[in-house]
Amino acid sequence: MTGLGAVVSNPQTLINVFGLLGLLAVVFVETGLLVGFFLPGDSLLFTAGVLAAQTHPVVPLWALLFTVPVAAVVGDQCGFLIGAKAGPAVFDRPAAKRLGRKQLARAQAFFTTNGTSAVVWARFVPLARTLVPAIAGASQMPYRTFFGCNVLGALAWGTGVPTLGYLLGEIKFVAAHIEVMLIAVAVVSALPLLLGYTRRLRGRPADRAMRTSVSLP
Repeated sequence: MTGLGAVVSNPQTLINVFGLLGLLAVVFVETGLLVGFFLPGDSLLFTAGVLAAQTHPVVPLWALLFTVPVAAVVGDQCGFLIGAKAGPAVFDRPAAKRLGRKQLARAQAFFTTNGTSAVVWARFVPLARTLVPAIAGASQMPYRTFFGCNVLGALAWGTGVPTLGYLLGEIKFVAAHIEVMLIAVAVVSALPLLLGYTRRLRGRPADRAMRTSVSLP
């Protein structure tokens, strides 16, 4: 892994090195560009909240609460417009192909099963957070509907996760064992994908949803 890659993959280091601008860039790229699927969105915001609880934080909580939702909204709008302009062909792009058909189908199933609310809930699901905006655009979801759900999800995710980190960061054990907490956040973040995969194995409606909505190439 390159030096930059090591920094980006480590939320605490990224915040200490690049500060608020680096954090906002990650939020935008993860939600706005198909290449951002590998970025640590949940753990980054949680870590930022924990660090904001310190005596002299690099990024204070108020700055996170005001700016993260904005970056998240702009990122999702970008992803939606990419999908709307390219249509289903957006999934022919190299960045999308790196994910593989199974991952794309899972994100598509998540969108189809949850309808418009998928735009809100995708914020809290890794990978879906990156793909659902483009899928919504390619599916020709009405722009106003997408925008409303986008803002709601961005506010919930962009303020909720840092605030949770901040509140827990005031607990000495959490502040002293932030690496353990990051692992816990990663596991919790992956649960929706694991549950969705289990449901499809059992032949529930998500399987049928994979064959509808946007037709993957």
